[in-house]
Amino acid sequence: MILGKVCGQIYSTINHPFYDAKRLLVIDKLSAEGKPTGDYLIAIDSVGAGFDETVLVIDEGNSARQVVNDPAAPLRSIVVGIVDDARLA
Repeated sequence: MILGKVCGQIYSTINHPFYDAKRLLVIDKLSAEGKPTGDYLIAIDSVGAGFDETVLVIDEGNSARQVVNDPAAPLRSIVVGIVDDARLA
């Protein structure tokens, strides 16, 4: 799992039918200290996350396909949670 911050959204007019009516978010990965790393990924939104929210992302294809309940889905990353608070132990 990856902790990240929503920094944008991707729009497409031509895509795989799986992506119809799904939001694609640009996620900036966060370091263990909660600072943006500049490294990003694109993930499907399954929780209604908005701009600048901290989110939890699964970045592994099989696990992401299990979330959408489609073993043939063409995806790798999916947002599975919005983080209210995070603290270092």
